[in-house]
Amino acid sequence: MASPTRRQIRRPPTVGRPEATSLGDIEQAAFRLFAERGFDKTTMDAIAAEAGVARRTLFRYYRSKNDIPWGRFDLTLDHFRALLAAAPVDLPLFEAVHGAVVEFNRFDPTAAPTHRERMALILGTPALEAHSVLRYGEWRAVIAEYVAGRTGVAPTDLLPQTVGHVSLALSLAAYERWLGDPGADLLQLLSSAMTELRAYLGRAS
Repeated sequence: MASPTRRQIRRPPTVGRPEATSLGDIEQAAFRLFAERGFDKTTMDAIAAEAGVARRTLFRYYRSKNDIPWGRFDLTLDHFRALLAAAPVDLPLFEAVHGAVVEFNRFDPTAAPTHRERMALILGTPALEAHSVLRYGEWRAVIAEYVAGRTGVAPTDLLPQTVGHVSLALSLAAYERWLGDPGADLLQLLSSAMTELRAYLGRAS
């Protein structure tokens, strides 16, 4: 194989000023303003100024203010897919899905902003409701794809869709309880939600 010429390996010069902050810094700046001014009254311009970045830089990372509380949601969905893919093929379907849901909700308690801060804002801000519906749909689709692969049906069929909706309902019920009780354990609530649902269905039969 021929060696590359000098022209071929020359890298283009860096355009613009170096990044002065990380995504974590931007999110911390945004959450400070959300706490001080409220979500509705905080603008993207104000967040950019607080974080010390150009407005153009902020919009390169987040298409809108509504995306900031969700962080890098695309990466969390990739992690969710990996958790489901790692489940043993002989594990009962409901255990594989719910086990992945529980692990998906295991977050670093030292992160800033905290997961509790994020979810309190997402679930408690009316302006975020429509955006949340889109994110929930993307999350349910990951489950539907996995269930479809395990059962040999299409992701749009009834069972994959139902499992996605049930998993979301269990998660939201656990989150509402968790946010209302600072001493509660989120992962335990998620596990208990599934246990109680199965007990209810067992009595109903």
